[in-house]
Amino acid sequence: MAKARRNVADCRETGAGFICNMNEMVLRRIPLVLTLMALLAVCAAAQVIEYEANGKKYQTLTRDGLTIIVTHMPNNVAGFGLVQVSVANGSTIYWTVRPEEFSYVKEGVSATAISADDVVNLLLAHGSHSDVMKLVTSYESTLYGIPHMRSTNGYEQRRQNAYTTGVPAKLEAAAIASAIALAQTRIPPGQSTDGAIFVPLAHEKALTGGRLVVHVEGRTFEFNPD
Repeated sequence: MAKARRNVADCRETGAGFICNMNEMVLRRIPLVLTLMALLAVCAAAQVIEYEANGKKYQTLTRDGLTIIVTHMPNNVAGFGLVQVSVANGSTIYWTVRPEEFSYVKEGVSATAISADDVVNLLLAHGSHSDVMKLVTSYESTLYGIPHMRSTNGYEQRRQNAYTTGVPAKLEAAAIASAIALAQTRIPPGQSTDGAIFVPLAHEKALTGGRLVVHVEGRTFEFNPD
């Protein structure tokens, strides 16, 4: 006890010992502080932001400068649920986005989106002009509902090449589907793209009760449950 009192007395006399003791306490806590800061940074980076625009619910998530925005489309096509996706590259590197790396997970069961080529084949086999026109209206509504989001390499550019006249309805439906479907895209820095992903439905009539999970270049984007 006497030794402890002398240490405190010394600190009060000179101030240096007190400062040293405080520094030792702080140093012992630095690893914990750094760990907490790292965890907070990870949580902040992985935070899903939800918002509504024009009556539609959107979710957006950013990792390493890549931002993905998703919203459900009301249409179902030939047993497939649809999700509108917009991707913006705010980083300094290239990112490759593939529709097959989008999955809808519900109760531990994962349903993977099909490729853009498979979407075209699907519409060739099962699509009609009426169905595709409804799909176009729905897609444009969800795309243009995103504030300040205009793709540099997406639907607008593909649409100009898709619309043709004097061709069979099936071919027209497939051409329009190719403009809407999200295709594998390598996105340069500062660029963006968009498209719809087609997720096979099991016994449900819509994509509900689950969440969307996306894998891009080794990063995982997990969105909130519906």
